[in-house]
Amino acid sequence: MERSNSGSAEKKARIFVIAASVAIPVLVGLLYMLPKAEIGQGGFRSFLNSLPLLNACLNGSCFIVLLLAFLAIKNKNIALHRKLMTLCLGLSAIFLISYVTYHATTSHTVFPNENPIKPIYKFILNTHIILSAVVVPLVLITFTRALAEKFDKHKKLARITLPVWLYVTLTGVIVYLMISPYYPF
Repeated sequence: MERSNSGSAEKKARIFVIAASVAIPVLVGLLYMLPKAEIGQGGFRSFLNSLPLLNACLNGSCFIVLLLAFLAIKNKNIALHRKLMTLCLGLSAIFLISYVTYHATTSHTVFPNENPIKPIYKFILNTHIILSAVVVPLVLITFTRALAEKFDKHKKLARITLPVWLYVTLTGVIVYLMISPYYPF
């Protein structure tokens, strides 16, 4: 009986990972094609205009917490590692909500063609976008393996997940720093 409950839980987790891994990049892609919600001036617009900075702070915080979680597991502090990784998931979830909110209501900002570092910006942005789609299933699978106490498989995948997640969070901050002078607000 215990085995079937475990199998059922694993099947549900697998379905969730697949659904989230497809839905999140599709949703983000649609944000760039759909018309933006009309939001006037005032307090709510000011709040929306603050979201890119919040997103950069969330990415930077996640980067630091990931490094701390890595140090915790290297020092065999499993309880701290678990708490820090759960915090990273929470920060990423808040980031996703904030990112979707901002891009559903605000036109994207264009990096000027005449800026000589535009090729560098485009490279960082494109690799960030691609790897942010890749990191979703990596993170979810790595996390579900830990929850299922499949620590050998968890550790093996975490060796791939960690550097990708670190890159995505760090480049999220870098992209913000590069594009923020061109925000229209």
